[in-house]
Amino acid sequence: MKTMFKAALLAGAAWGVAATGAMAQDQASTTSNPAAVDEVVVTARRREESLKDVPVAVSAFSAENPGRQGASDITVLQQTTPNITVQVARGSNSTLISYIRGIGQQDPLWGYEPGVGLYIDDVYVHRPQGAVLDVFDIERIEVLRGPQGTLYGRNTIGGAIKYVTKKLDDEAHGKIKGTYGSYNQTDLLVSGSTPVGGGLSVGGAYAIYKRDGFGSNLTTGAEHYNKDVQAIRLSAEYAPTEDLFFRLAYDKVQDDSNPRHGHRELPALVGGYKVLDTYDTQAGLGDSNSVETEGVSLTGSWNATENLTLKSITASRKGHTTTIIDFDGTPLPTLDIPATYDDRSFSQELQAVYSDENVQGVFGLYYMNSQASGEFDTIAGNLGLSIADGGKVRTQSFAVFVDASANMTDRLKVSVGARATRDHKRSNTFRLFYLGATRSPYQGGTPRPIFATRTNYGAEKTFSEFTPRLSVSYDLNDDLTTYASYSKGFKSGGWDMRGDAAITPQTINGYRPEVVNAYEVGLKGYALDRRLSFASAAFVSKYEDQQVSTQVVVPSGIASSIDNAGSSTLWGVEFESQARMTANLTGTVALGYIHAEYDTFSRFVPAGAPNPLNPSQTIPAGGQIVNVANLYGFQNTPEWTGNVSLTWTGDLAGGTVAVTPMVSYRAAYQQFEQPLPLLDQDAFTLVDLTASWTAPNSNYKLSLTGKNLTDETYRTGGYNFGVATYNNSVIGFYGPPRTVSASLEVKF
Repeated sequence: MKTMFKAALLAGAAWGVAATGAMAQDQASTTSNPAAVDEVVVTARRREESLKDVPVAVSAFSAENPGRQGASDITVLQQTTPNITVQVARGSNSTLISYIRGIGQQDPLWGYEPGVGLYIDDVYVHRPQGAVLDVFDIERIEVLRGPQGTLYGRNTIGGAIKYVTKKLDDEAHGKIKGTYGSYNQTDLLVSGSTPVGGGLSVGGAYAIYKRDGFGSNLTTGAEHYNKDVQAIRLSAEYAPTEDLFFRLAYDKVQDDSNPRHGHRELPALVGGYKVLDTYDTQAGLGDSNSVETEGVSLTGSWNATENLTLKSITASRKGHTTTIIDFDGTPLPTLDIPATYDDRSFSQELQAVYSDENVQGVFGLYYMNSQASGEFDTIAGNLGLSIADGGKVRTQSFAVFVDASANMTDRLKVSVGARATRDHKRSNTFRLFYLGATRSPYQGGTPRPIFATRTNYGAEKTFSEFTPRLSVSYDLNDDLTTYASYSKGFKSGGWDMRGDAAITPQTINGYRPEVVNAYEVGLKGYALDRRLSFASAAFVSKYEDQQVSTQVVVPSGIASSIDNAGSSTLWGVEFESQARMTANLTGTVALGYIHAEYDTFSRFVPAGAPNPLNPSQTIPAGGQIVNVANLYGFQNTPEWTGNVSLTWTGDLAGGTVAVTPMVSYRAAYQQFEQPLPLLDQDAFTLVDLTASWTAPNSNYKLSLTGKNLTDETYRTGGYNFGVATYNNSVIGFYGPPRTVSASLEVKF
């Protein structure tokens, strides 16, 4: 009751602000007010619209927002957007973990689909490796909360993150930005573009991010939690007429940072290894890590008539990862994981976008052909084994979608959308035991015969779903819009790449698709003579056949399963606002509340494992399905999230100074579905501050950025193997400590 009361207060506050604005203004908006906040234009529905008119919960950030927040990559969205998690995965600098409203994907293993879709210029990024996108040369970033299946290619059951890069300018220009900061942070960004003639322009950007480690590997002497990333983007744009536009773009990210082995949360039972400083490790597996991703896309659009635009998006992406994580954090080969991942994809999307005074909409066809594969060893020293898990998943996806809005009256609009998706998947999976606690032959180890074949099968299935969407919006006046919507989200099924058929025989049958039915009401617009813009939403989601990845320690190793755990109900409220308090002072507020609870959670527990409902008992032969809904909770889903920032601008030495303090809050949350007090994160607050001075001609800019100024220590991930077999290995991964940096930007 207490949390429901708090949520009701939050929703009431949002609607109260809107009601005040509605009573204060029944006439046309005062767009000429010099103190008005800027209007935000988004392409959430594949066409340009004012954020106020979109019946979807959307957070939009222009190019200057991340700069004011001192952001270097998209993980800053976690601090600024309600009810989302966007962070670096355990063990790397560039693998992405993302959740929106409790729905996402923590496991970056190949073949397991994400629950939040990531898009670069409308191109779907189908794997999380290399997906922690650096923020440079962007036009804006949009976060769409709730299922977006009628408009976006795949796996937007939780929502979508759109990364929109800048189009090239009509005039030649360039920029150089250098940054130096704590832990010997040394960043360099060089970008520029120029028209060539005849409607052709070319441009490019190169960025390098280097930083010493926050800690050290005390066994090898290498940096731990360091950064060594390079990124490049090249593009060519051709507009031979006003109605034709083509863009060829290429991007590549190379991450050679050392692997993150994590932090041992408990002393080792063997070897006397103690708990070290937060960012230190004693891992003995080594320090070799490489993540490489690249993509090329060709976008073409033709204004066929005044009202109709035809568009084509063709894209190809690929990636390769070689990495290691020492899960026991000691020189002993107790639980060492060397791994290799490969992926590639081709996609083609065709769109017809129509717009007139009364009807707007898009019709599209989508095709994707992808392959994700990999192999990793589990070197279990105390068992004298090396367990090789590997396989490949090929996916062909076809979809047809439509989304249209009609003006029923001057104020009433109805929007209807639908998508028919067909995913055809083929999988090959193996799990092999080799004697000897060294790398298997798959990871370059000594060639030797297979000791035991635990899993070896091929499978093929087709997953199809129809996902509709319906919304109704009403303009209370020229500045306020309220809406109600229903949407269905879908994520296809698959097979567990870690599955051990000897322990969990049902693994060869795979897992089913999951779906969510989401209901949302919202109110957004302007108030107080357009000095205040805001967006509020309340939602309820019914989540069915939820896919949950679980790993359990058993006598013969580690048993993995991906189960359709059951059903859950998620509901919550969100409020975002930007206000111009004076000509020199603006502020933003973002608040989110979510109540996420399992209705049923049916988990298969293998033979020999403890019974979750009675740990003193073990599961009998054949395994058993147990309903653990009362024991489990949602991972990476804090009940409350919040952010407050202020920006003060003024004149100094003929230029403009801007100072932005920002405070963000995240309530306590679990790392996994099962509560783990040693790993679960308590509530924490981050305090950041950015100050900049821009020269009168805007050609020079000096900036000073402080992140996590209170030096908060907080976990972003972990692993739980706290048993004697694995030397009491409970491992945590942590966010950055306090850092300070200074940068100089020169435009020419």
